[in-house]
Amino acid sequence: MVSPSGEQFEISAGGYRAVITESGAALRLLAFEGEEIVDGFPEEEMASLGRGQLLMPWPNRIEDGRYTFGGEEHQLALTEPSRHNASHGLARWAAWSVLEHTATSVALTYRLMAQSGYPWLLDLHVQYDVSADGLTVTQSATNLSDSPAPYASGAHPYLTVGAPLEDCELLLPAGTRALADPDRLLPVGREDVEGTDYDFRVWRPVKETVFNDAFTDLRRGRDGRAEVVLRADRAVLLWVDEQHRWLQLFSADDVTGHGRRSLAVEPMTANANAFRTGEDLVTIEPEDTFSAVWGIRAV
Repeated sequence: MVSPSGEQFEISAGGYRAVITESGAALRLLAFEGEEIVDGFPEEEMASLGRGQLLMPWPNRIEDGRYTFGGEEHQLALTEPSRHNASHGLARWAAWSVLEHTATSVALTYRLMAQSGYPWLLDLHVQYDVSADGLTVTQSATNLSDSPAPYASGAHPYLTVGAPLEDCELLLPAGTRALADPDRLLPVGREDVEGTDYDFRVWRPVKETVFNDAFTDLRRGRDGRAEVVLRADRAVLLWVDEQHRWLQLFSADDVTGHGRRSLAVEPMTANANAFRTGEDLVTIEPEDTFSAVWGIRAV
């Protein structure tokens, strides 16, 4: 019997163990010294709630699946029909091919064919590496078309420290929260987090805070990284490089059976609806490659 997520690729080093799937090149499992630090999904099930999936060539949502690029209008399939949006890209259910698999690293690729709504040919690539420094993920796209291609990327890991969110503290170095339409979850404005329930620039208990929000204006270290930390009796850290200007947090309060057991912290190079607004949207020229890097480690 084949797993619903296809072939499984295990890597390990430095106390870390990860499993990546053929379906969507998703991060199904990440554990440190036997304790899971990512809330993934069982081998006998398919991914739910986007767990561990890669969001390429766009993260989040595109309003009505319709956008204009290079003076031409394009219409994508509505993969979130209840909200009339195109959601989370075109590669998260595809069968990715393994390029190289070692004890500590796995690289996979998927050729995204030109299609209705996205008439560009891209080679998508991801590399997962584990070491004593944790997991590092490099997502790349190469434009094989003869015209510039619109692009953004993201990923959808859920962080867990083995405790419900009510018992956790959060450090989120973001100065601005995107305001979203509650019905369609599309951005309609911004607010400074100062003085709001979403100011986690210093350690604060999560308590009853509900997240389904994008954050930007990320405070970064000298290495250009921004770091989010969730902690209870133990702690997990997610970092993003400078290409990732946004983080989407999702506590899944409206999902039956989730029970606020983990917190999605989603690296995104652009916010929702970037194909329509153009904000932080990347244009990949023919034969060029765009890469973005993020990672997770226990702390």
